[in-house]
Amino acid sequence: MIATQPITEAAVWSALDAVTDPEIPVVSVVELGIIQGVTVDAQGVTVAMTPTFAGCPALYLMQEEIAQAVVDLGLSPEQVQVQLQLDPPWSSERITESGRVKLASIGLAPPERVPSAGGLIAVDEIMLADGVECPFCHSHATELESPFGPTMCRSLYYCHGCKQPFEKFKAL
Repeated sequence: MIATQPITEAAVWSALDAVTDPEIPVVSVVELGIIQGVTVDAQGVTVAMTPTFAGCPALYLMQEEIAQAVVDLGLSPEQVQVQLQLDPPWSSERITESGRVKLASIGLAPPERVPSAGGLIAVDEIMLADGVECPFCHSHATELESPFGPTMCRSLYYCHGCKQPFEKFKAL
């Protein structure tokens, strides 16, 4: 398909909002804050993306799906570039409010907002993070079971209120 009208930045953002995260398919790459920016010019479209961490196993899959979403707007593959941008690094502060709600809806506690310099949080702060809100029953009677979850960006918690284990996105 060839675009019959110029592609707009808004159309690209809308297309990208339909690309879901491979590990958490309830949220889009836009809602997770993985998309740093979109540039539309006479040569085509460039999308700058930042994975949640540099060693993300789904990195290449996300790049392919992002590129395909833009190609589906009517561009040729040669007109679409997805650039990996590691600076500034991804931060959990980039997750949108709708993304946070969707994470909680599947039992994955969203990260707290971090009012620290550079959006970084110390490991000892993560280790002391008991009392986070349970995404199932909203109790704060929770405790950190392990700072290491199934992925680099998640921790394991237990809720004493509903007796459910749950994962929490780390504040990074």
